[in-house]
Amino acid sequence: MSSAAANRDGGDPKASGATTAVAPHVLARLGRFVLRRFRPQIYVTYGLLWVLALEGTAVAGTGTAWRPSGGTAIRVVSVVLALLFLRMLDEQKDLAHDRVHHPDRPLVTGAITAAELRVAMAVITLVVTGLNAGRSAAAALLILAALGYGLLLALLERLSPALGDRPLLGLAVACPVQLLLGVYVYGSLVAAGTVSADWRGAVLLVLCACVFLHFEFARKTAWEAPAGARLYSTGLGARPAAAVTAGFASGAVVCEVVLFAPHGPPALLPCLAAVLPAHGTRRFLAAGRGGWPMPAAIAFVVTTHLALAVRAVLLP
Repeated sequence: MSSAAANRDGGDPKASGATTAVAPHVLARLGRFVLRRFRPQIYVTYGLLWVLALEGTAVAGTGTAWRPSGGTAIRVVSVVLALLFLRMLDEQKDLAHDRVHHPDRPLVTGAITAAELRVAMAVITLVVTGLNAGRSAAAALLILAALGYGLLLALLERLSPALGDRPLLGLAVACPVQLLLGVYVYGSLVAAGTVSADWRGAVLLVLCACVFLHFEFARKTAWEAPAGARLYSTGLGARPAAAVTAGFASGAVVCEVVLFAPHGPPALLPCLAAVLPAHGTRRFLAAGRGGWPMPAAIAFVVTTHLALAVRAVLLP
């Protein structure tokens, strides 16, 4: 068969074989990247519990019994994929820093390339847009707003390196991404007619933000800063950073009281999770060295979100 005939019948066999071989290779590289830098047992669990807690509490606040639905599944998948998108973006933003301080990171070692990450990010964008556009244009626009802000933040950090070098400033600019993902979950419920937007939605979003910020501050609070570490405690000092970390947990509890106190004492059971950050704060201050006891911070995130979801099912 002639070369031209081969091209008409299906293209160059060598090129076709190369394409077939490359695709699994790239997928394998992406899979290893995800397992290394986006550990499913952490990020997927967090995304799942966060959506269940936020959606369940929003629906239960209307006096309606909440049960997960197909829409819930779409929100969970969208949030988890958005978190993966942002993780991939962060790897590219932090490349110069990682070359010096984290030379074993996949992007530094060449285990994955920036081009491969960008292609994966484009696929994620198409997937979450398609999933949400099938339900409402508003939901699609809201999830795109969160991804778009992440890209804007990357541009801002490139134009102003101080955002990356000053952790507190960087957090202040990056925090809206977390809020926008929360707004997506809540806004998609409003767009679907499941809930009506009111003041409780704003309090709920603040509650979830406080839970996240408690963990975020905890993981970057320590008495001593290792070489290359970007800690919040470096700028604030260990004790003030501990106070801020505990303050975010307290803010979450205050939001729970505002939302649930009118429903009686049983509705306040999620507030019991406050013993975890209290324990973490006491241990950190008593130690006088090392970092924040992360098991307590992680347990607070898991327990709070799980308690909110369970409460939404049992105590509408």
